[in-house]
Amino acid sequence: MAVTPQLLIIPLGGLEEIGLNMTVFQCSDDLIIVDAGLMFPEEDMLGVDFVIPDFSYILENREKVKGIILTHGHEDHTGALPFLLKEINVPVYGTPLTLALVKEKLREHNITDIPLVPIKPRDTISLGVFDIEFMRVTHSIVDGVGLGIKTPLGNIIHTGDFKLDPTPVDGELMDFYKFSEYGEKGTLLMLSDSTNAEKGGFTFSEKEVRRAFEDIFSKKKGRIIIATFASNIHRIQQVIDVALQYGRRIIMCGKSMVANSQIALDLGYLKMPENTWVRLENLKDLPDDKVVIITTGSQGEPMSVLSRIAIDEHKHIKIKEGDTVILSAKMIPGNERSIGRIINHLMRRGADVIYEKVSEIHVSGHASKEELKLMINLVRPKYFMPIHGEYRHLKYHAKLAEKSGIPHENIFVMEDGEILEITETGASKNGKINSGRIFIDGKGIGGVEDMVLRDRKRLAHDGIVIVLVGIEKLTKKIVSGPEIISRGFIFEDASPDIINEVRDLMTNTLTGLEDDIISDIGLIQAKLRSTLKKYLRNTMDRKPMIMPIIMEV
Repeated sequence: MAVTPQLLIIPLGGLEEIGLNMTVFQCSDDLIIVDAGLMFPEEDMLGVDFVIPDFSYILENREKVKGIILTHGHEDHTGALPFLLKEINVPVYGTPLTLALVKEKLREHNITDIPLVPIKPRDTISLGVFDIEFMRVTHSIVDGVGLGIKTPLGNIIHTGDFKLDPTPVDGELMDFYKFSEYGEKGTLLMLSDSTNAEKGGFTFSEKEVRRAFEDIFSKKKGRIIIATFASNIHRIQQVIDVALQYGRRIIMCGKSMVANSQIALDLGYLKMPENTWVRLENLKDLPDDKVVIITTGSQGEPMSVLSRIAIDEHKHIKIKEGDTVILSAKMIPGNERSIGRIINHLMRRGADVIYEKVSEIHVSGHASKEELKLMINLVRPKYFMPIHGEYRHLKYHAKLAEKSGIPHENIFVMEDGEILEITETGASKNGKINSGRIFIDGKGIGGVEDMVLRDRKRLAHDGIVIVLVGIEKLTKKIVSGPEIISRGFIFEDASPDIINEVRDLMTNTLTGLEDDIISDIGLIQAKLRSTLKKYLRNTMDRKPMIMPIIMEV
């Protein structure tokens, strides 16, 4: 008797958030992964460098994993790869630019033995029971693809990130024919990008940005500094083209900007005449009206080049009257305050700052409502699952799908970790796996636990009080202290009375300890902590972290 096939679709990230995009497709004993992205930390994630999905489900099923497929090279689709590939060794499939960016990322993590398999649009690969066809899409990065995934139960379309750009910078149009072909053949399920689902109309073409650049370049006689994402090769190409049109040379600034531009140049995705790209050290030799600096830091990242320029800490670039700074990127939600601070610093030093709210110097890479409806009508799926977006984006996209003729019961708004199960009899949500977020501080996996993050928040809000006590090892008598050290709680020199009161309290507490407690360092620490905690709460209504340190001498 034949076993009825069962298809599972499990999002590990990318739903109810911007970033962390990662989806598992599982059928029989075969499992494939589409994308493995990161998310940049929110304001309350103190000391966290970035966030990756919890992929423990993949590690539990590592023997079933046939490969990882990448739709494009943005960090929110590839940034978690080094951490996953430290745990499993499977082939990674992607277009040439995507893999070149990934290879550089893996090199930084000293990962060298992973098979990176280049593909091109309209190629098809087989991974277990899955046949995956790659279809070109237009987005804000070169070499993006959507996926046609053939399974024993039917065809799945995964759009990747996309917009319907009729005039892309590189001339490579979206493969409408292939998407409509899947519509004709029949599509079981479609997973579609929801990032701009609440935005009406159509998204402007990337070429619209060039008009804004030309207008700025024609009027400005000083240096022009443009901050954008290092992966936005189309945007960098437009800056280069307009700079050449107005007789300016190019300086690239920032590690990722230099690396990505060189990779794109080597692969032919970025084009510029020889001697156009000038070393940063030669900036002082160029007239102000003959230079454009392209840099990172459009999101106000504290250690980025633009941040260092803004606070006058960059070695080679000092802002002066007549400089123009262009932030050619969308403000990612949560970054508005840090971006605002940079704009203020730059203006204070004499720069004219142009950003999205005051000029059309950025267009989105994601489809708006009319494009999303057009994609649904091209593919005509039986089941629909919105992906890539916060909850409101997913809900808006679900409403668009219903307006486009997909029955309400065939639309699945999912959460990270939820399982969509499809069989020959239908589709339904069927349980949930362990999923979530892993905070990364540095390059180590599992870097920051929730408890560590809570401690950092507490330190940031309430400070710390350290109680130092020296005890004679044999007799258990107090030989020094207690010394009181405060950081972020009160300024010791300005509040000697409070420090003296705390010292007296700790002395009296130690003096009154029973013999069985004085012989146990753990009990001494607990008693000091509870006594001081109660005292500070009752007298000052403050709750600093309290850390008693007992030293045996």
